[in-house]
Amino acid sequence: MKITCRLANHSDAETLVALFDGAARWMQLSGIAQWKPGDKDADHFRHWIKAGEVWIAEREDGGTLGAYELWWEDQPAWGVQPPVAGYVHRLMIDRDTAPQGFGRLLLAHAEQRIADTGREFVRLDCLSSNPALRTYYEAAGYRVVGEEPGKVAEDGSRYAVVLLEKQVN
Repeated sequence: MKITCRLANHSDAETLVALFDGAARWMQLSGIAQWKPGDKDADHFRHWIKAGEVWIAEREDGGTLGAYELWWEDQPAWGVQPPVAGYVHRLMIDRDTAPQGFGRLLLAHAEQRIADTGREFVRLDCLSSNPALRTYYEAAGYRVVGEEPGKVAEDGSRYAVVLLEKQVN
């Protein structure tokens, strides 16, 4: 299967919403309390297409396999930082169509993209209450470097996250 990654554009926003909602439904069915269907709308993805980068992975026939957001700063979780990292958010996989292990391939794409900019680290965060995701990232070579107990959500609520990073340069 030939897979390509491309930058998303504004016309991809509804596809990204569907991908997010599908991933959120899978989490709920798996007993993971993290994402909820409907939490991210097209405007959310349009914002990050403009403010950062959103990457979509597709099969040769154009079918979507996954996506992720790449930010160049993440003050809510990491505070003010020098420009030495890229921040991966919303790593989303279509569980019905993506091959086994595809999440790692998509994560590797993000790591390479960040390394290609000359930045030294890939950073991400996950809910402190999601040990399975933390284990997943640690198995992919990320190390825990801290915790932010009061990250502020878009709706103003606060939640705790584990901060992880991986050196790529």
